[in-house]
Amino acid sequence: MEEDLVTNEKGGKVLKVELMRYTPDGERLIASAAKLCYSPVGISDIEQNLDDKTTENFLEMLVDLGHESPIEHINFTFGVEGVSRTLTHQLVRHRIASYSQQSQRYVRLDQFEYIIPPSIAKDEEAKQLFIEAMEKDQEYYNRLTDMLFNKYYYDFIDRGVGEKEARQKSEKQAIEDARYVFPNACETKIVFTMNARSLLNFFRLRTCNRAQWEIRDMAIEMLRLVKGVYPNLFKNAGPACLNGPCPEGNMTCGKILEVREKFNDI
Repeated sequence: MEEDLVTNEKGGKVLKVELMRYTPDGERLIASAAKLCYSPVGISDIEQNLDDKTTENFLEMLVDLGHESPIEHINFTFGVEGVSRTLTHQLVRHRIASYSQQSQRYVRLDQFEYIIPPSIAKDEEAKQLFIEAMEKDQEYYNRLTDMLFNKYYYDFIDRGVGEKEARQKSEKQAIEDARYVFPNACETKIVFTMNARSLLNFFRLRTCNRAQWEIRDMAIEMLRLVKGVYPNLFKNAGPACLNGPCPEGNMTCGKILEVREKFNDI
């Protein structure tokens, strides 16, 4: 297993992005699939004579032709923590992917972490108000959990359920409803897998300056990681304006040259 790790401090919690797994020899696999599409060679011979240069040429050809289906044969799995529920609500809209997220239904948060937006973090008065709100949320969560636990526990005992089982069931049901008091800022952890084609689309949308700041920061860190293992495949990855005009029309950020320079350094 090959891993990489990137951290980037944002607000009250550290963003951590880890490339947990990826398809080995992925660029060669894509080139093999592409070769099958465009030559009469048989399955047993499609990987013959695929050196680094030939593989790179096949990848460039796919990009030029807009033929992206062979790219779907390789996958990338990321582990991410230090992100908010606001981010993951956006992330799961990318439907061609698989997700496993820490459950607030089964995991009791005795002290939940939270994400502070930079605009709030740099204003001391706003930051203090934000932290007070988070502390109040934790206080109310604890009180609600205790209240609901006691209610459920005595109900189970009255029904003849054993003490140990009653405690387990009561805890689960209590936090299941008490979690509703948590804010969008609540920190979460998630593991997700995307194929390379979905990932390229994700980068086009989420590394754009108009993407929400938190998911954009995560997307850029993800891009750094995958470029480290497959530089040819992802050499043109990033916002759509890297390889053409800005698709945002009147909503453009107006910084296309600055954006291109930034992503040339990634």
